[in-house]
Amino acid sequence: MSNKKADSKGPAIGSAFKEEKVRTLSDSQIMKRLWQYMKPYSFTFFLCLILLPIMSGLSLVQPKLLQMAIDEYLVPGQLEGITWIFVAFGAAIILQAGAFYLQIYLMQLAGQRALRDLRQDVFDHVQGRAIRFFNRHPIGRLMARMTTDIESLQEAVSSGLVTMIGDLFTLTMIVIILFSLSWKLTLISFAAVPILIILASIFRYFLSKAFREIRIRIARLYSYLQESITGMSVIQLFVRESVSAKEYEEINVSFRSSNYDSIRYDALLYSVVEMVGSVTIGIIIWYGSGQVLVDDAVTLGVLVAFIEYMQKFFVPIRDLAQKYNLFLSAVASSERIFVLLDDDDQLENGNEPMPKAPFSLAFENVSFAYNENEWIIRDLSFQVNVGEKIALVGHTGSGKTTLIRLALRLYDPTKGRITINGIDIRNLDMAEYRKAFAVVLQDVFLFTGSVRDNISLSNPEISDEQVIASAKDVFAHRVISRFDDGYDHQISERGKNLSAGERQLIAFARALAHTPEVLILDEATANVDTETEALIQNAVEKMLERQTSLVIAHRLSTIQNADRILVLHKGELLQEGPHEELLKEDGHYKTLYHLQYATQELARDNNI
Repeated sequence: MSNKKADSKGPAIGSAFKEEKVRTLSDSQIMKRLWQYMKPYSFTFFLCLILLPIMSGLSLVQPKLLQMAIDEYLVPGQLEGITWIFVAFGAAIILQAGAFYLQIYLMQLAGQRALRDLRQDVFDHVQGRAIRFFNRHPIGRLMARMTTDIESLQEAVSSGLVTMIGDLFTLTMIVIILFSLSWKLTLISFAAVPILIILASIFRYFLSKAFREIRIRIARLYSYLQESITGMSVIQLFVRESVSAKEYEEINVSFRSSNYDSIRYDALLYSVVEMVGSVTIGIIIWYGSGQVLVDDAVTLGVLVAFIEYMQKFFVPIRDLAQKYNLFLSAVASSERIFVLLDDDDQLENGNEPMPKAPFSLAFENVSFAYNENEWIIRDLSFQVNVGEKIALVGHTGSGKTTLIRLALRLYDPTKGRITINGIDIRNLDMAEYRKAFAVVLQDVFLFTGSVRDNISLSNPEISDEQVIASAKDVFAHRVISRFDDGYDHQISERGKNLSAGERQLIAFARALAHTPEVLILDEATANVDTETEALIQNAVEKMLERQTSLVIAHRLSTIQNADRILVLHKGELLQEGPHEELLKEDGHYKTLYHLQYATQELARDNNI
């Protein structure tokens, strides 16, 4: 299957999984930025550089020792004293191996520390992005940036770059030595080198392109994997396994094809280097033999040394070809990492101090659109006074959840402003501002770990006593006590080993443990049993007694107990007031009540 075909079929390879291929950084810019991560460990890096001429010198002295052994001892038949040459030859090999070990160890040490810093920077950077950033970037793609892209840098940063410098130094020294042995033989030997340079330049272009395609397609693969595994229950319920497998196969074939391209060009480049090396050795033997046997221009020892040096010349050439592939892969990965780090999609942080509690929250002519001119909230104004309980009601798509996101400053208003105690929240430090809120959303998220850690979120300021007290206040303690290990009970990924009601109660305990000034709730009791539903309802009522609160109301009791009800429709505030007063009006709330809430009241009156 061709790449084109793989890229054109199935929704998995649609716009949600495509990436911009335009190159934004040059090789020099990428290397400068990589050096910023190596710079703190520059002492170790320069120690490695100091070892390079030592290693190179120990390697290059070995053919010279062979030449001396042949010309000064073997050819004349004078074997007395040859022992010291073999001792020196063996010592050079052992010392070279020791220097090589030390250089690799130090470079790996510096490289791993630099990559640790890079990983941390990428993670910290991603955590600081605005929520809209995650709407634009699939989670799988971000995972690829933070894992495989950084891993592809590992060998290049840890050993490849320094080794390339050492290879270049070795090549330079070999050329100098070859000219000193025989300039004629050297010029003839290098006759094929221009061809090698031209072919290497051609392969460089295709390899660079292949490695960029690999990075794009592995990110696409991660994106599809993440989405498929997260939505596995839906895939299985709708018997979509075969369709998903086919879509994954198309992405996988596309990824494989890109890897084939890189392997093909890599093999061709390596083969060309080997071919040129073999041809060069043949030329040396052909021409050098005539120089030794006919013209007596060079000695047998010089010819043997010359062949040894030429073989050593092509070892770093082959190594450079291999390391160059690592370099190209690292450049492709680095570019994508730095483009991610350059993404400044974040909300601007304010520097004004938080006002003193208690807090009132006000929306002043707020309008908001996720996409340009697609308004979700339209010219909305209202105030949540200190200690007041506000219920939000409206049909799906009326803007209730968006309003909550704006209140928490996950997004900023497109127009208008939101204030707390009269101060625009954009002027406040976001971390301090959000500490004043506690949120229990409809989709509860629990982390892998103990119940205790999920309630306290590992906040050292929240003691075990506060955790237990909060759980008791929202009636979660009796549920947690049923676990054999109580608050040490381990929660699996996203709380899948707990029921919906258990997750909800733990979320309520978490909200209360952080002692918020303003409480925001999106009630979720539709999928829990009757007993747990009663506990959750009691928990909600108990929490609402204490704090200023903003609630997306799904329960009639919450609406009836609210100080005011805000009736939203298509992002606009249609009505506002207590339950009984709104029912007397012939408006949108009355219609909504009869459609959504009247059955709850009937069930309550009949004790159903």
